[in-house]
Amino acid sequence: MKEVKVGLVGLGFMGSTHFRIHNSMPGVKVVALADIDPVKRTGDISSVVGNIGGGDNSQPLDLTGVQVFDNGFEMIEKCDLDMVDICVPTVWHKDLIIAGLEKGIHVFCEKPLCRNLEEVRTLKEKIAASKSFINIGMCVRAWPEYDAAKKILDSGSVGKVLTANFRRLSPRVHGNSWKDWYLNDELSAGVAYDTHLHDSDFIRYLFGRPVSVTSIGLRGAVTKDTHDHIFTSYNMGDKRFITAECGWCAAPNVPFEMSFQIVCEKATLKFDHSGFHIYWNDGKIDTPDTGDPALPTGWHRELKYFTDCVREGVTPDKFQTPDSVIDGVVIALTEINAADCGKTLEIEYV
Repeated sequence: MKEVKVGLVGLGFMGSTHFRIHNSMPGVKVVALADIDPVKRTGDISSVVGNIGGGDNSQPLDLTGVQVFDNGFEMIEKCDLDMVDICVPTVWHKDLIIAGLEKGIHVFCEKPLCRNLEEVRTLKEKIAASKSFINIGMCVRAWPEYDAAKKILDSGSVGKVLTANFRRLSPRVHGNSWKDWYLNDELSAGVAYDTHLHDSDFIRYLFGRPVSVTSIGLRGAVTKDTHDHIFTSYNMGDKRFITAECGWCAAPNVPFEMSFQIVCEKATLKFDHSGFHIYWNDGKIDTPDTGDPALPTGWHRELKYFTDCVREGVTPDKFQTPDSVIDGVVIALTEINAADCGKTLEIEYV
């Protein structure tokens, strides 16, 4: 089996998670690493925390044989890589993506794709002109329960969708990122973009392009200037009633929640802390198969799929295309504007 050589930029929550996943998969190896923190460059990730999953960060990562850099651009330029995996604050995504594409290596980048619409337009042109593969870490598309829900809806077995609601509620994120970058609106755009984007994107993935959005947002509740809570109603151009809510205002000891309820003509699909179930209108309850338990999260599934595609030279399109990811970004940025101006806004896709 040909080994896929990965260069990883960033050893925060997602970077350390990706490091472990890559090195757990046959035929994949992190051979280079870049991080601005000298402590993390030793493999010490004891300061890293996250909102879901993850490993035992009290144990240092084994960096034996890994080339270590303090600069991701230098790593991309100097190392023999098959792909770069970018896990740094959103504001730096664009330039690192372009560096990888221009070097002729494949790019996996954590979400969001980039920080604003100007960067979206630049990246759309760069991606279209490149022969390299790119995927963005929209892991919910590959998350077992969400992926199973899409397959059920696509099969038509539960009939047409009538209503759908998605929730993503987190405890406060203070102190769990490099220099608390999540709390900086310029770097992250707050919960409405960093976290809520998962559901905006999944709604686009499930149902197609919304026509417009009506959003209510709360800025500065637990951060200085970012959105800390948002609720959106999506106009799909038909009678389906689609909503999503996201926030990170809760007390630090509140468990993280990601959930959905999709009401269809014949049954209701529901995922929450109790699991994923189909509640049929006739009273029967099914627990659907969510796939390979050896790949327990969307992170495992998206990374395995992408690295397999890199190894085999097959364009990755199972979970996403660049254009569909760009749509999700445009939707989320429109929601932020709608919440700030207090108006329903039509979505101007790029």
